[in-house]
Amino acid sequence: MMDIQLHDVVKMRKPHPCGSDVWTVIRVGADIKIKCTGCGRIVMLERPDFEKRVKKILQTTGEDQST
Repeated sequence: MMDIQLHDVVKMRKPHPCGSDVWTVIRVGADIKIKCTGCGRIVMLERPDFEKRVKKILQTTGEDQST
């Protein structure tokens, strides 16, 4: 299971129709909600689908939410 945290910036395998392939994570749970950095479109994906589509984590916040 991938360690995704709120406000992480990820690069997806396929580009969005606007041309950007960089997204910001805005919700984490059973579903992952991401926002396109190019056009601002918000998409919600199930966690397994999200983990298949992510190519790389570009920037992580480093926050530990296990407190």
